[in-house]
Amino acid sequence: MRWSKVGLTEEEYKLVETILGRSPNDLELALYGVMWSEHCSYKNSRLVLRRFPVTGPRVVQGPGENAGVIDIGDGLKVVFKMESHNHPSAIEPFQGAATGVGGILRDIFTMGARPIALLDSLRFGSLQSERTRHLLGGVVGGIAFYGNCIGVPTVGGEVYFEEAYQDNPLVNVFCLGILEKGQIIRGQATGIGNPVLLVGARTGRDGIQGASFASEELSEDSEERRPAVQVGDPFMEKLLLEATLELKETGLILGLQDLGAAGLTSAASEMAARAKNGLELDVLRVPRREEGMSPYEVMLSESQERMLLAVEAGKEAEAQKIFQKWGLEAAVIGQVTGDGFFRVKEGERVVAEVPVSSLADQAPVYRRASREPDYLKETRALDLTSLPEPTDYNDALRKLALSLNLVSREWIYQQYDYMVRTNTVLRPGADAAVLRLKGTKKGIAVSTDGNGRYVYLDPLIGGASAVAEAARNVVCTGAEPAAITNCLNFGNPMKPEVFWQFEKAVDGMSQACRALGTPVTGGNVSFYNETSGQSIYPTPVVGMVGVLEDIDQMVTPGFKHPGDVIVLLGETREELGGSEYLKVIHSRVAGPPPELNLEKEKDIQALCLKAIRAGLVASAHDVSEGGLATALLESCLAGNLGARVSLPGDLGGMGASMGSGRQEARPVEESPTPRLQEGQGLTSIRRDALLFGESQSRILLSLRPDRLPRLLEMARAGGVPIYRLGEVAEERLLQIRLMGENLIGLDLSELEPVWRIKLAVMLGDR
Repeated sequence: MRWSKVGLTEEEYKLVETILGRSPNDLELALYGVMWSEHCSYKNSRLVLRRFPVTGPRVVQGPGENAGVIDIGDGLKVVFKMESHNHPSAIEPFQGAATGVGGILRDIFTMGARPIALLDSLRFGSLQSERTRHLLGGVVGGIAFYGNCIGVPTVGGEVYFEEAYQDNPLVNVFCLGILEKGQIIRGQATGIGNPVLLVGARTGRDGIQGASFASEELSEDSEERRPAVQVGDPFMEKLLLEATLELKETGLILGLQDLGAAGLTSAASEMAARAKNGLELDVLRVPRREEGMSPYEVMLSESQERMLLAVEAGKEAEAQKIFQKWGLEAAVIGQVTGDGFFRVKEGERVVAEVPVSSLADQAPVYRRASREPDYLKETRALDLTSLPEPTDYNDALRKLALSLNLVSREWIYQQYDYMVRTNTVLRPGADAAVLRLKGTKKGIAVSTDGNGRYVYLDPLIGGASAVAEAARNVVCTGAEPAAITNCLNFGNPMKPEVFWQFEKAVDGMSQACRALGTPVTGGNVSFYNETSGQSIYPTPVVGMVGVLEDIDQMVTPGFKHPGDVIVLLGETREELGGSEYLKVIHSRVAGPPPELNLEKEKDIQALCLKAIRAGLVASAHDVSEGGLATALLESCLAGNLGARVSLPGDLGGMGASMGSGRQEARPVEESPTPRLQEGQGLTSIRRDALLFGESQSRILLSLRPDRLPRLLEMARAGGVPIYRLGEVAEERLLQIRLMGENLIGLDLSELEPVWRIKLAVMLGDR
């Protein structure tokens, strides 16, 4: 049927007929097909996304524009956004990832900001697979190629390997820019009679129907969709960036929009709809790099490095002169109208004419059926009493540290130029990246986080934990969490179990954002991450932005001085569900993920920040995947030192009892926010849970012994549990004793070389 070829249902086709009062022609039908796709309209997610908090004292621009904007004072604004390029990267990993970088960069500089940093969040299947090695190499190569060529550093990110992503990798890219002066540019076509110009690269046939491709499951036939994957040119984008920022200084720009998904169709109709105007375009005026292109191909092409610009009538030549200076074309292809119609012409012939609002704003909105998945009955049934403890804890920690989810990512980030522009202060490999803002004392901390395994096991807690960990990571640098963007990667929303995962994850994220004061400024929903009916783990990824008022107070995760005291903030509980330990040592993905009390999370983050700002802290590191023993190991490796730890720690009776005055915990489903069970003492839980459990809301600190009394006072005042664990050692050994028994004695000089190069070895690069 006609409608199915463009991704519409029969009911949606009938709605189009009702809107038009007639049957659409083939081009008009294609326009609705791309604009009403999930990728462009969010028709299956829009109602749920409204649950996010989107306002706050720093928020200047929330969802609805090319990127979100926050005000950080001193006349500075931070512009940031995160998006996915999953399907294209599964088919053509190099170009899929490269054009993902190009698209997110344009989202930032179309707002008038200069991009200063990129981060990525990647998921792949088993590296035992030749296909996975091909995908990883291509994706990393594409990100490095585009970012390095355009001169924007890739300063951090994350990568995880799980069987659930075997056929459907995730490639999420975050970009941040700085707006130092002037107004934000918005994607609006204002002023009836004003011209619109298509600027940048010429239009070709690459990427046609890319938005529809992103709104369907992958299958054995997906390889045939390679034409739906665009081809990027970072050198062209660099010229476009500089020309745009120069043009902004002239005040000529009335509106500017990136040509991303659905190309010219999306950019033009959305610009007109935001201004409540109409728009008329002539496809014969569109500069092309291929002969014989039809109106259909011109309007649906997703050729990269293109933007649509609205200027005041009579100012076209002035704008074109600036683009010509940079060697770029800027062709007047149409004008703003007052009749509310989106009209496409081929010379004098009208080839499509539909109401603008029907394309951009009137896609049907659905609330899909929602049902808890049956698999949870099995995964929740984790009986720790039947789980044997390791007989050799040294061996267990070595295996855990050398798992692919915990080894060094050097092979990846060494391919990125993460120092270009010389703003990078804290490099890849830490909890968060930190960038200086030249000419000020301020810094920006950024982190991307998301644990799909947690969300698979409990999407409410998993969604909240993604926000909490991202906030904790920027706090560990000394930055105050300010706002988030996100990428919500899920399977087919038509399946009730998938939609349930999506709803619960958004609820958890929303609760955490409200509790921590980090509103959502925008993001991206990526559904249909399935191959032949097999879904990925539900994977919401959080891009967190934090602000350092004084970058000289920045803290890093590595231990600094032999003799420094090591302390742990937060409670450790008997929790192994969803842990890396359970997967690596026991080959199981089961149990509830670690619980989360957002009040306690906020208190612990506040204490850490206060201590850093008071100059007490030498190092700070989030305790997450791999648990306490892994966090200790990572701080040793980062500081090129060792540690002597003796458990249980004692700080004059402080510990789990510090939190006992808090409100009693309730089951998560009955509570307005995800909450913890009450904590347990360090000696009353299993040894493997103590060392490798991933209890939330914990931060590992080191500090000089003479500063410890003041930290204790702060902890008491804030009601935060705190444990003295041991001290930093000059000898590169990690020693952990429990109740007088030597559990771990690991020679770091032997472990580190393998930990550092294992990823490269697996990829055949060593």
